[in-house]
Parts: sequence; C-alpha cells; structure tokens
Amino acid sequence: MHDSPPVSKVYYRPIEAAIRWAGLLKHKKNILRLISSPRLLPTTLDFPGWTELRLCTERIYDAIFNGELPYGCNGITQNDKALWDSPDLTIRHVDLKRWMRDQYPEQRPAFLFSRRERIAHPIITLETGQAMLVERQALKAELEHYRRQLQTLQDQHHVLSKQIEATPACNQCSITDRAESTYHHIIGGMLDLMLGQSPAGTPYSSFRTQEAIVSALVAHHAGVMGITERTLNGKFALARRTLRNSAS
Repeated sequence: MHDSPPVSKVYYRPIEAAIRWAGLLKHKKNILRLISSPRLLPTTLDFPGWTELRLCTERIYDAIFNGELPYGCNGITQNDKALWDSPDLTIRHVDLKRWMRDQYPEQRPAFLFSRRERIAHPIITLETGQAMLVERQALKAELEHYRRQLQTLQDQHHVLSKQIEATPACNQCSITDRAESTYHHIIGGMLDLMLGQSPAGTPYSSFRTQEAIVSALVAHHAGVMGITERTLNGKFALARRTLRNSAS
C-alpha cells in the first residue's frame, strides 16, 4: 500500500500546485501518466475536472511569465527564464499563497490555507451575493410593512384612549354582567384577530403571541391605570375564555 502524497509542501512544481488547486490530488498519478508536458496540457482529455486543471495550470504559468509569481529550482528562488521549461521548475508555498491571496481572493484551497483561514474568509460567489442582496431587500420591505401596521395599531389605541378619557367617570355605577360579558367578547375577539391569520396564511398583525401584545402596551403606556403585565394577562385570559365559552 502506497502512502498518499502530502497535501501541503514547502514548494511545488507548477503541475503539482495546479492538481491541488483543482482538488485532484487523489488522481495525481493518473494525471502525470496521461500528460507528456506538465506545462502544455492537452486541450481535451476524458478525465474528471480536466478543464479546471488546465485553467489552474495556465494561471500559474501566466503569473510566472509576467513576474507576478517568484519561481526557482528545487525550492531555491531564482529568476532564470531557462527554467520555464525545466522539470525542476518550482514555486514556494509562501509565494503561491501570497499570490493567490492577491490575485484570486475568492479562492481558498485547503493545501494553501488552514481551516481557520477558510472560515474567516468564506467564498462568496457573485450568485450568492446577488441572492443575499435580494433577500436583504425583501426583509427591508417586510420590516417596513410591520412598522406601518404597528403605527396603525398605535394610532387606533391613541384614539380609543382619548375616547376613554373623555367619557365621564361613574364610580357609583357598577357594570352589569351583560355589559362585562360584552366587553370580554370584544377584547377576546380583538386578541384572536390580532394573533390570527387570513385564509391564505397571512398574519393579521405583526404580533405572534399575547405576551408580545402585553409588552407593547406596557412599553407605550407605562403608568396608566390597568396597563401592567399582571392585569393585562389576567384580563386577556378571562376575555378569551369567556369568548370561547360563549361560542361553544
């Protein structure tokens, strides 16, 4: 049983780096057996990932020819064009990593970058970026819709509060059982409506729970008599129970 080639090395021949970049390291022996020149690969070859391998190889040699990527012989950096066609032409790991970070920042092959580096700089393709932008716009529109709903509810509550303040107090008069049941039915019905959905599944309001309604009321009307979590939860629970009993 032969040992697998190391993923990372101190230096690489260009074809070795291209094979790793294309994610074909496990096919290295077959690839080297199929090619006659590590620099001039066949245009087509019936091998998985061949197009990607050719592109990676051409990019590396292009960087060498244009002075973007230092090269040398057997790991020793030299600037000798005679090495371009030599089987001993090599590029150092640190130089290849620096070049890829500058020229292909969206690329993070595992043989050059650690897992921590790949997580810190995730690859975001153009398609992914566009999808994220569309989702962001949709979330902004939804947020604005809920803000308008909340403003409408707050305006309605303000009008009702003014009406209640304008109603003369009658401390001597006790509310009848019929009137109390009526109020409970109205409150219970409003709660069910605010927490309910349309037949199409669209929420009637932005509130999802009774606790959310109570928190909003307390936040906007703290200090008003009766507007406390304990009182509201008690009254709301009684109202919804009364409404259910009446409908049964």
